[in-house]
Amino acid sequence: MRIVIAEDQVLLREGLARLFSDRGHDIVAAVGDAEALRSSVDRHLPDLALVDIRMPPTFTDEGTRAARAIKKTYPNLGVLVLSQHIDTRHAITLVSRPGFGYLLKDRVLNVEDFLAAAQRVAGGGSALDPQVVGALMAARRDDPLATLSERERDVLALMAEGLNNPAIARRLVVSERTVEGHVRHLLLKLDLAESDDGNRRVLAVLTYLRRNDCDAG
Repeated sequence: MRIVIAEDQVLLREGLARLFSDRGHDIVAAVGDAEALRSSVDRHLPDLALVDIRMPPTFTDEGTRAARAIKKTYPNLGVLVLSQHIDTRHAITLVSRPGFGYLLKDRVLNVEDFLAAAQRVAGGGSALDPQVVGALMAARRDDPLATLSERERDVLALMAEGLNNPAIARRLVVSERTVEGHVRHLLLKLDLAESDDGNRRVLAVLTYLRRNDCDAG
């Protein structure tokens, strides 16, 4: 992959660059603010932009605003947001788009899973931190998930991480057939068309959540 990294903390920025370069990826730019991020993306047209949420000058939401602008201009470019905090306001506007991920920074410590998530996002898939998924669900003023069972919610959360049925089965220590049943039931309860593609399923579910948040507002 060709990657642009935007992170204001120098040590973390250099660490991320080393992590990816050691695996054979090309770091085309590593910058410390949102303006430089947008310029680097325009110049290099990478496969993936790795973006910190809080960057200069205000250290509030520069990263997510830059992510929205990048996805608007380059909808097929993968954007993986990293943060120590969860911002559901901006996440809701981005999670329904292909090639988007939102992970808490401590997920970087699980190197193999983190690199797999980055690769998935660059390929047009999704990668959402379980805590982000939980916050998105909690942010709903009216809950369309109220009819789901606890296990169906577990399956939905793992779908939102970008896992397919075999991976969900391994995580929950159940059979693939059991997972298929849970997926079929939760999609029916949410009035969503069933699909064999894990990323499309999670994007459909999160699009549903986003649409209803807009309707409730």
